[in-house]
Amino acid sequence: MNTSKLDRYSLKHYTRLMISFFGCLFVLSIFQFTVLYFKGVVDSVISTSFMIAIVHHIGFTSIVGVILTFPFNFWENLRPKYGFNIIFGTLTLLLIIEAMLISYYCTALVPLGSDLLGYSFSDIKMTISNSGGLSTFLYVLGGVSVIIGLFFGLYRITSKFYHKISGMYPFTIVLFSLFIATLFTEGKPINQNKTQYLAINLYTSSTEDHSYTADVEYPLIKRPEIENVLGNYFELKDKKPNIVFVMVEGLGRDFVGEGAEYGGFTPFLDGLTTKSLYWENCFSNTGRTFGVLPSLIGSLPFGKSGFMELEKYPSKLTLFSILKNNGYHTSYYQGTNSSFDNIDRFLLSENVDFVLEKSGFGNKYEMQAEDAAGSSWGYPDKELFKKSLSFPRDSDQPRMEVYMTISTHEPFIPPQQDEYEKKVEQIVSKGSYEGKIKKVIQKNDNVFATLLYTDDALKYFFEEYKKQPNYDNTIFIVTGDHRLIPIPQRNNLSRFHVPLIIYSPMLKSSRKMSSVSSHFDVTPTLLALLNKSYELKMPKKVAWMGAALDMETKFRSLKDIPLMRNKNELKEYVSGELLFTDGEVMELDENMDLSTSFGGGSKLEKKLDDFKSMNAYVTMNDKIIPDSLAIFAVRKEKFKQSEIVWINSVYNGQDSDKGYFTARDLAFDKKYEKALLLCRYNLSESPSHIDTKILMGRINVWQGNYKESIKILKECIKMNPNYIDSYSALFDVYFWSERWREALELIKIVEQNSSSVNEISDKIMRARRQAHKKQTASLIKKTRKQQAQIAIASLEQ
Repeated sequence: MNTSKLDRYSLKHYTRLMISFFGCLFVLSIFQFTVLYFKGVVDSVISTSFMIAIVHHIGFTSIVGVILTFPFNFWENLRPKYGFNIIFGTLTLLLIIEAMLISYYCTALVPLGSDLLGYSFSDIKMTISNSGGLSTFLYVLGGVSVIIGLFFGLYRITSKFYHKISGMYPFTIVLFSLFIATLFTEGKPINQNKTQYLAINLYTSSTEDHSYTADVEYPLIKRPEIENVLGNYFELKDKKPNIVFVMVEGLGRDFVGEGAEYGGFTPFLDGLTTKSLYWENCFSNTGRTFGVLPSLIGSLPFGKSGFMELEKYPSKLTLFSILKNNGYHTSYYQGTNSSFDNIDRFLLSENVDFVLEKSGFGNKYEMQAEDAAGSSWGYPDKELFKKSLSFPRDSDQPRMEVYMTISTHEPFIPPQQDEYEKKVEQIVSKGSYEGKIKKVIQKNDNVFATLLYTDDALKYFFEEYKKQPNYDNTIFIVTGDHRLIPIPQRNNLSRFHVPLIIYSPMLKSSRKMSSVSSHFDVTPTLLALLNKSYELKMPKKVAWMGAALDMETKFRSLKDIPLMRNKNELKEYVSGELLFTDGEVMELDENMDLSTSFGGGSKLEKKLDDFKSMNAYVTMNDKIIPDSLAIFAVRKEKFKQSEIVWINSVYNGQDSDKGYFTARDLAFDKKYEKALLLCRYNLSESPSHIDTKILMGRINVWQGNYKESIKILKECIKMNPNYIDSYSALFDVYFWSERWREALELIKIVEQNSSSVNEISDKIMRARRQAHKKQTASLIKKTRKQQAQIAIASLEQ
């Protein structure tokens, strides 16, 4: 009889080890949350955050189980019991590391990550010594003993379920499936596996090379003098002109202007190109909407995932800040939620005077139809323009307005969809569309119907804007944020290829440019025009990514233009007439078609790599411009580390609505300070979340802070004059504090500004009753005083 086979451990024993390993991680999670609970950092041990931590431990156990299966089998087959002992020791070591990292986290309230590499051995030794020295060593030694005992004990217990484990094959497939499933569970440091967190951070920091070797501290800094290429085309007036941007969702060059591949569905814009300065070969610097605002308005670098995704904004200059500093009223309009892509954070950092977004429309305007899942982006383009044009404009103050449309975005459900789809059918039947182009249009008739709708909305906007003050002193800039994604693209450059149209009643003549420019060039070019004519207060130096727009009518490509395809994907780089894309070098022609180029690959790749290094350096180290050149300081709410840990324990930061509801529940439980803390955090991440700001106003009045409450709620009304909840809350404050005069003034304001005034008719009536009562009481008091004075006078006589 071969006894070696009887002594060999099987995959069943390995399964018991992994179950025991997870059991220890479960206990360690209880330990972590218990310590944090008794420290007062979290509100409870068993919570949603705790359950998320368990899910992440399942994922970690699964991937460890998959990885260690192979060495277990190898060593067990090579020599019985070796595989089991090696895996037992490895898992024990991982548990000890996890326990130490959890202990570190409970002390420092931040997980240990790649910052470990920034400490020398002496630094680590000093940190341990200052954290308790011998007592810390004894604590760790005792913890190791407990972990080993717990691991071994759980393994013994699993023997009772031995017969059930045999049904879990194939075990590796089960583990791998569990790991894949946990990848879709968002986690914060408080509920992530600390060993996995450390490993990922170390790997990321060691494999990414963003080293910047040049000796220039601010590599983008330059003098602001840029050639005024637009001056000869404008008959400017004495007063500074209004600047109006319209950024059209998905408006690619393939749909607009002469020679468009899918032309015929934007008749208004087609006509506008013939009356404007028109660049038919302009590039959006990003292939998605996340980058259009920083590129077009700020000529800013990308950062790792887009400028607006940066956790902390570097000091910067944009057209917003420079024009505001020169007396312009700045505003931004969109029909969707401005917290998407962190637009609200970016606008807040630029001190934009007014922002219209989804929550500010009211019931007079009709939202875009819901998709099959019952969701809607917000308000379609024509409703956006109607709402924006309903606001009064000061004829004595120049203005900068920026619009972002949405209708030409999935799911492509325009108002009057059937009518527009019939128009598409008519255009196709009467046009000269053939082959693939015709099939694409017919298959995507809803997309082209939406193009027709948006073109009509733009026509409406331009016609109605003529009624606005100083229309004849306005410059319009129309462009796309990127090309429509669902329609087949010819090549990797197509998604960036957009029209750029500059139109104004002050234009002397029109001109069509076939030369290559990008969104990076727009802000420098406009400022050169304005500065030449009006001597703006300009910074001594600027840091634009672009330069002057190229005014050459014939095709040429002279610029270096980096292109970010998606967040985290910086893979394209245009240099002259060459394009580096996905490791290949292509040559572009006058039609933006690409052909293989057999030279310049290493040179272009180096240019892209150098740009990546510079891009990372300036955005991660606040080296775009010195603080002294910034017009507005970047504001960032600061929190203690213990506050951050508590916030992460109750809210994952992914959904501002959930953050609001959590804060509201805390306030209802009279945990006012924690509710205010969560409100502050929610607003630091989503500044436009007006419900959170209103809640802060309500909490302050519940605490008796009437002045602070009134201040906050007035800010809410200024932020969104239409939103009825702000008025509702402020009426309550005025009623409780008996400020009936202010309440009467508020009635006039709400009736003028909000279309939903009927929703708070009871509070308006209450305010009027209170005012009437107070006025009556005052009148009675005054009458009695007068009567008393008369009586006294009579007696004296």
